[in-house]
Amino acid sequence: MTEITRYEPGAFCWPELSTTDQEGAKRFYSDLFGWTARDNPMGEGMTYSIFELRGLDAAACYAMRPEQSQGGIPPNWMSYVAVTDADETARKAKELGGKVLMEPFDVYDFGRMAVMQDPTGAVFSVWQAKNSIGARVTGEPGAFCWNELDTKDTGKALDFYTKLFGWKAKPSKDYTEFTAPGASYPMGGMMQISEDWGPVPPSWLTYFAVSDADATVAKAQKLGGKVFMPPTDIPNTGRFAVLQDPQGAMFAVIKLTMPGH
Repeated sequence: MTEITRYEPGAFCWPELSTTDQEGAKRFYSDLFGWTARDNPMGEGMTYSIFELRGLDAAACYAMRPEQSQGGIPPNWMSYVAVTDADETARKAKELGGKVLMEPFDVYDFGRMAVMQDPTGAVFSVWQAKNSIGARVTGEPGAFCWNELDTKDTGKALDFYTKLFGWKAKPSKDYTEFTAPGASYPMGGMMQISEDWGPVPPSWLTYFAVSDADATVAKAQKLGGKVFMPPTDIPNTGRFAVLQDPQGAMFAVIKLTMPGH
């Protein structure tokens, strides 16, 4: 597969896991996706673990800070969107009714980022690349391939993201697909949270491509993961499942058949 060398503004560029058990998460995902973890000291006793696939950066994880856990934040996968100017994006997000949870800051010489919350409550990050563009591999088994917003107000979310990132939206009966500016095929989607889901908060769900959804789900269970949605077919798209890792972070896997992926 081709190595990714750049991301257009508005494209998803990096999946990052915040977890309560960094070593346990490294074992789980390395076994599940064939990743190799590369640890990087980040100061104050913190380590940032880069997950590599075929020797290329694919994702990362770090241990949650005590104040995050004490604040009720569960382990989670964070979706990053590429931008040309993190400060300008943060300013615009506020104007559109969003919140900036972490104001723009430099991550050494890798890039500049900010953490935001959309008007419906879902949290995401933006990444202004410097020496690191984000994931160097996408779309193939073991790499992220899709990001999905589950929200209780699709209309408000649609207005926010299309204005913030210039995404093009293609709504259907139960789903809306998002395409980044200049892209030829969708890279994300949006669903309405229904009452029968239970107490599900608005959030972004990261999808990882796999070669066999059923086999991956079975393996995840053996490794201590839980199944929230069993393998299910999506016509003309693929077969997917929603899982929870042993620490509690939600993610999805999908065997893609969609053209362009």
